[in-house]
Amino acid sequence: MIPPTALITGAARRVGAAIARELARAWDHRCRIVITYRASDDHARRLADDLHAGGADVILEQIDLADLAAVEALTARLATSLGRLDVLVHNASTYIPTPLDTLAADDLLSAYRINAAAPVLLSRGLAPLLRASPLKSGGAIVAMCDIHALGEHGLPRPGFIGYGMSKAALAEMVRALARELAPHIRVNGVAPGVVAWPETGYESDEAMQQAYLSRVPLARPGTPEDAAGAVRWLALEAAYVTGEIIRLDGGRSLR
Repeated sequence: MIPPTALITGAARRVGAAIARELARAWDHRCRIVITYRASDDHARRLADDLHAGGADVILEQIDLADLAAVEALTARLATSLGRLDVLVHNASTYIPTPLDTLAADDLLSAYRINAAAPVLLSRGLAPLLRASPLKSGGAIVAMCDIHALGEHGLPRPGFIGYGMSKAALAEMVRALARELAPHIRVNGVAPGVVAWPETGYESDEAMQQAYLSRVPLARPGTPEDAAGAVRWLALEAAYVTGEIIRLDGGRSLR
């Protein structure tokens, strides 16, 4: 019998790894976790070893999500080889500054390919497996969105127009696919503020981080585990929820 299966993109480290661990725990590690990653080979293999030691089966898939032809090829292969898929988590993302005065077309399109187009293609190709999920709550798709890119309800950030536009498209995907794939597949999103600080760039500066937190009512950053818990709830427990995007921002959106 094929065990419960979850596919998480960009799951070698940080938030993606936390989501993989959380979903494995939810099934008491009697499951199969498919992890995609681009360059973090060592992290991916260490995570796979840890999950496997707990009892989970793990499949690693290295792919550059900016290569949409490769995305479609991987999707077609998984659609025939997996046999079962219950949860699809769109976690992989590119996050680079794109100031308007230096914005290049390639940067804009790269952000869109990774943050919006690849998730749609994966969702389309894997929908038949998700639709057949035997879980009581049915198959589920969860997309990692962003509180700063939620259309008229977002908080647009100067200098990140390419990223913001692509993440806004991802949020629209959540709403559109919730209609398209109902009633057998639920589609929801998690929109963090900060659940893992960037490791490089000006946002890795402590002074900048404290300035950001001064606008967060809960006065602390979130954690990858906070994000993973929200994903787990939407994926496995929120059986009557679809088309929703949960703000995971410590109240930042209130200010």
